[in-house]
Amino acid sequence: MKAGLAAIVVLSAVAHAAAQMTPVHHGGMAAAAPGATVSQPDATGQPTSPGQDGFGAIQEIVRILEADPKTDWSKVDIAALREHLIDMNEVTLHAAAAETELADGVDIAVTGEGRTLAAIRRMVPAHAQELSRIGWTARTEELPNGARLVVTTSHAAQAARLKALGFIGIMVLGSHHQPHHLLIAKGGLVH
Repeated sequence: MKAGLAAIVVLSAVAHAAAQMTPVHHGGMAAAAPGATVSQPDATGQPTSPGQDGFGAIQEIVRILEADPKTDWSKVDIAALREHLIDMNEVTLHAAAAETELADGVDIAVTGEGRTLAAIRRMVPAHAQELSRIGWTARTEELPNGARLVVTTSHAAQAARLKALGFIGIMVLGSHHQPHHLLIAKGGLVH
């Protein structure tokens, strides 16, 4: 009788613990919406993920602004940051990139329609300027449905790197993105 009672107590405890866990899909991966980040709860048992990348980026910037006593709230423009993040999303997920390898780099025709086309025309030329600061030769030209980005180098190893990175790999290069987002939110330069 004691063994039966102990088994019931153990099974009840296991069932209760299982009910408290996060839903899991087959393969042990936690359920998440597309574009959402999955993270473990912090030590207090509270979730730490904002649930969506753009939301999280804006949340991070707002926290930085709130922590800075020098923030000039009359200039803060979170809506501009949101629009920029939408542009990043459009270029990352919806733009088509036809890449042609050159001996010394890549020639990429980046195309799209509607909101994606507008985002391409804002972001690709602005990023070409950043690539030139890295030490590569980067230029753009407007296409009827997008922009052409040509990035070259005089170093063979760097040319191989450019080819391997492709369009989106080249677009994410540099550590200017986060400071740029803070500048936009503070009412500064937007491309």
